[in-house]
Order: sequence, then C-alpha cells, then structure tokens
Amino acid sequence: MGTKSRRAARELALNVLYQVDVAKLPPEEALTTALANTDLEPASREFAETLVCGVLAHLDTIDAKLRELSVGWNLQRQPAVDRNILRVASFEICYLDCIPKGVSINEAVELAKKFSTEESGRFINGVLGALVRQMDNTEDKNAGADS
Repeated sequence: MGTKSRRAARELALNVLYQVDVAKLPPEEALTTALANTDLEPASREFAETLVCGVLAHLDTIDAKLRELSVGWNLQRQPAVDRNILRVASFEICYLDCIPKGVSINEAVELAKKFSTEESGRFINGVLGALVRQMDNTEDKNAGADS
C-alpha cells in the first residue's frame, strides 16, 4: 500500500472518529457509511478500519496519555479535529510497530495542515514528539533493567 493510499485511509479514519466524537454516531454506523462512500482499495479500507477500531478499543488509554502530554490543553477543549488526529497517530505510535514513529508524526502534521491550522500542526508535532520521547525513555529503562 502506497503513501497516498495510507494517507487516504487516515483521512477516512479521521472522518469516522470525528463523527463518533462530535456527532455521537455509533462507530459501526459511521464506519460502514464511510466505507460505502469511498473508492479506497481493499488494503487501504482495511487499514482505515484497523485505525478506527484500534483507536476506539484503546481510547481510554490513548486519551489518558494525551491528557498527560497536552500540557495546558484540556483534551475536551482541543478542537475535535486535532483531538482525533492525535488519537489516530497515538494509536499508530503505541500499537502499530510496522509504521515508523516519524512517519506517524509526519502524517498527523499533514492531516492537521489539511483539516485544521498551521498552529495545530505544530501543537500535534510537539505532543506526538513528547509521546515518542516518553516511550523511548521507558524502553531504555526497561532495557537497562534486563541487563
């Protein structure tokens, strides 16, 4: 699956999660409708579904981490688009080892530039960078404990 296909899948996932978050649509309904109205190839559709289902399955953990890292920004007061971009990227970073963390951050910033604001891109970059640093520090400590 190419970069453009993954980006389109991320956009679809963002759309679904936004509808679930803001319009309070049932996740299955939002996902089914979005998939029915897209021409994404099967692999991209599957990736979008993985993102949506993964974010929703780990939403409490992801949101807790984002609350911790979004210093000075209450999660519920953040723009809904930004909040959901952060959720998608955080899921990728924390749960999808097959995607380089830097790619997830870059894609999130690109989504913010397209669907939100330039400031949002910088904010998202900062929060996700802090998430990666925190994970790297935890991995370093765990590796040190094993030696």
